[in-house]
Amino acid sequence: AAVGSRNAAAAERPWYATMRRCGQLNLNERDPLTLDVAGWIDYWSSLKLDALLLNGGGIVAFYPTDVHYHHRSEFLGSRDLFGELAAATKSRNMRLVARMDCNYAYGDALNARPEWFERNRDGSPRPHNESTWLYKTCMFGPYFTDQMPAIYRELNARYPIDGFFTNGWPSTGDLAVCHCQSCQKVYREQVGGVPPDRTDATSPLYRKYYDAYLKRVLDVWRRWQASVTEARPESVYVGNLGGGIRTVKNVKRLGEVARWFNADHQGRGGDTVIWDCAQQGRVARAVMEDRAITNVTGAYSNSRPTWRHVAKAPAETTMWMAQTAASGMVPWFHWLGGAPEDTRWKEVGRDFFAWLAANEPHFRNTRSVADVAVLYPQRTIAFYRSGSGPRDWRGAERAQTAEYLQGLYYALLEGRFFFDFVHEDDLRTETLSRYRALLIPNAAYLSDQHCRQIRDYVSGGGSLLATFETSLYSEWGDRRSDFALADLFGASADGDTIGPLGNSYMRIERRHATLTGFDGTALLPGPESRVPLRETAAGDAVSLTVVPYYPAFPPEMVFPRTPRTNQPAALFHDRGRSRVAYFAGDVERTFWRSGNPDLGLLLQNTVRWLRGDTRPLVSLDGDGIVETFAWETEPGYALHILNYTNPNMTRGFIRRFYAIGAQKAAFTVSRGRRIAAVRALRAARALPFSQDGDLVRFEVPSVTDYEVIALT
Repeated sequence: AAVGSRNAAAAERPWYATMRRCGQLNLNERDPLTLDVAGWIDYWSSLKLDALLLNGGGIVAFYPTDVHYHHRSEFLGSRDLFGELAAATKSRNMRLVARMDCNYAYGDALNARPEWFERNRDGSPRPHNESTWLYKTCMFGPYFTDQMPAIYRELNARYPIDGFFTNGWPSTGDLAVCHCQSCQKVYREQVGGVPPDRTDATSPLYRKYYDAYLKRVLDVWRRWQASVTEARPESVYVGNLGGGIRTVKNVKRLGEVARWFNADHQGRGGDTVIWDCAQQGRVARAVMEDRAITNVTGAYSNSRPTWRHVAKAPAETTMWMAQTAASGMVPWFHWLGGAPEDTRWKEVGRDFFAWLAANEPHFRNTRSVADVAVLYPQRTIAFYRSGSGPRDWRGAERAQTAEYLQGLYYALLEGRFFFDFVHEDDLRTETLSRYRALLIPNAAYLSDQHCRQIRDYVSGGGSLLATFETSLYSEWGDRRSDFALADLFGASADGDTIGPLGNSYMRIERRHATLTGFDGTALLPGPESRVPLRETAAGDAVSLTVVPYYPAFPPEMVFPRTPRTNQPAALFHDRGRSRVAYFAGDVERTFWRSGNPDLGLLLQNTVRWLRGDTRPLVSLDGDGIVETFAWETEPGYALHILNYTNPNMTRGFIRRFYAIGAQKAAFTVSRGRRIAAVRALRAARALPFSQDGDLVRFEVPSVTDYEVIALT
C-alpha cells in the first residue's frame, strides 16, 4: 500500500519534478549550416535523458519566426532547425525545453524600439563587451512584458515544447542600475531617487531599489510562467539562478516563485574549491526543499580564461556531476556549438549518465538524514561592510564575505559531519525542529524576526553556535547598540570591533570538552578580528581568554605586552536541553585564511559538544577529505561519499583521482525498518553489514571518486 501511495504521489507531480537527467546543446548562429540533427539526438538519447534543452530564440531565432525584431539566424535559410530538433527530440521520448535569451537584441530593434534597452547616465545604449552589435535589454521595460511573451506564444503554437529556460536571467548576482525611461519612472515612483551603481546596503535608495528590483523579477517570472502555460498547463518557466554561496538577490524569495530551480553553476576556475558545486546544492535545497533543482555542468573548459570549444578535464567534469547528484540536484550536461572538433567530453557524460540511469531509484530522495543545520547568511555575504572607503569590504574584497561560511564548511568536512543549509529567511519552527544544533557563521546582518526565531529555537531545546558579529547589525547593516542575541551569548559587545590583526592568541584557562586534543599548549591561535565583550550572564567558567595582538616582527620585539586578560575569547553555556557556544572572534574565517588545524579542531570539538551525548544519525570514519550526504530515498536510504583527497582540491582542475581506503559507516534507519541489502553502486557490489535495532553498520572498502551506498 505504501509503495502504491508513493507511486500515486509521483504521478501527481509535474514532469520536471521527477526528471533525473538533463542535457543541453547550446547552438551558435552558424550551426544551421552544418548541424547533424540525427547524430546529436543519437548522442543525447544515449545519455538516457529525461529532458533536452535546445535554443529556441531571444537573441537569435533558430526557426522562421514572424515576431518583429526577433532576429533569425543569418545562416538559417529555408531551414527550421529548432523544428527539426524538436521533432527528433520528441521521437526519442525526451522532454523538450526551449533555451531562450532575453538579455540582448540587435541594432535594428534598438533603432525601432529604443524603449526596450538599458541606458547609461548619458542616455547611450549598452553594447555587449565582446559582441558589440548586440545591446542590453532592460527588464523594467516592455521587451520583457511584450516581446518575450510574444516569442513564447509563437514557439508554443508551433512546437511541442514542455518548458522554457532563460539564459542569464534573473541570476543571483548584483543588481543592474539602468537609466532608461522605464527605470527613471521606477526611481521616481518607487525608490525616491537614482540608486547607487554598486551594491551598497548603507544607502536608503539602494534598499528601496533592492525591494523594487526583486518585486519586478518576481512579477516577470509569474508573467512568463502564465505565458508558457497558456498552450500547455503542464509547461514550466525556468529562470537562471545559481551563484553558489556568493549571492546578492534573495534566493529564498526567488525560490518562492520558482517551480524549477536551475543553478547555472557550470564549473570552477583558479583557486575555487572543488566543493563549490555541493555548496550550490545545499543553497538550492534550502529554498526549494523537495521541488525540482538542476545544476549545469559545462563540458567545456569554463576556467579563467575560458575556452568554449575544448573539453574540461574528465576527472573535474565527473566530480562536478557527482557533487550535483550527491547534494540532491539533477545533473544537466552542457556543450556549446553544434560542430565540435573536440569530442573528448562526450564519453565522460555518457558514462556518468548511464550509471545514473541504471541506479535511478536510489537518487529519488525523500528527505535528508542530517541533524545539524548551518545557517546560510545571505544578507551578510551580500551586504557586509566595514567602512565607507575604497577598501570598505571587510578583508578588502566583497567575495571574502563568504569566508566565514567557507571556514565553518571546511571544518565540518574535516570533521565528517552530516549537515544541511537553512536559509536565514526560513527559520520557522518546522524547519529548525529537525536539527539538534544550528551553526551560525558570522551572520552579522540579521533582522529582529530572525533573532526571535533563533531564540525560540534555543528555548525549544536546540543548541547554537555563533561567531563574531552575529546579530550586531540589522538586516540592512545598521549597527545595533548590542548583539540582538546577547541574552543567548551571555555577553554584550563592549566597544568597537578590533582587527584585522595577526599574532593574537586564545589562552586556555581551564579544560572543557571543546578543548579536547590540545594537550601540551596553553595557547591557541587567535582570530584576526574580534568583538570585545562584557559578560552579562553567569554560566560555565571562561575556558578561553584573549591574549591581545603584539608585534610579529622583528623577532626581538615578539613578546606579549599583556600575556593574560579576563576578556573572554569564547563562551560556552550549558542550558540543560540546549547548549550555546559563542566565539568573540572570526575563528572560522581565520581558519579558512590560515589553514591552522587548531582552529579547525576547535570548531569541530564545539559542534560535537553542542550535539551532546546524542548519537549522530549517520557517521563515517576513515582517512581522507570527503564530503558526505545521507538521504532517505524511495527504495530505502543512500549514503553519498565524495572523495576530495586531491592536490587540486582547492585549485582547478582535478587531473586524476586518488583512492582512499576503508570507510566505516554507521547509519540510523527508521525504527522497525529491517535492511535486507547494502550495495556500493559505483563499485557495483554488495557489502556485508550488520543491524542492531535501528543502527546499520558496514564498511566501504575504498572510494576512488564518488561512492553511493544504497540501503534497501
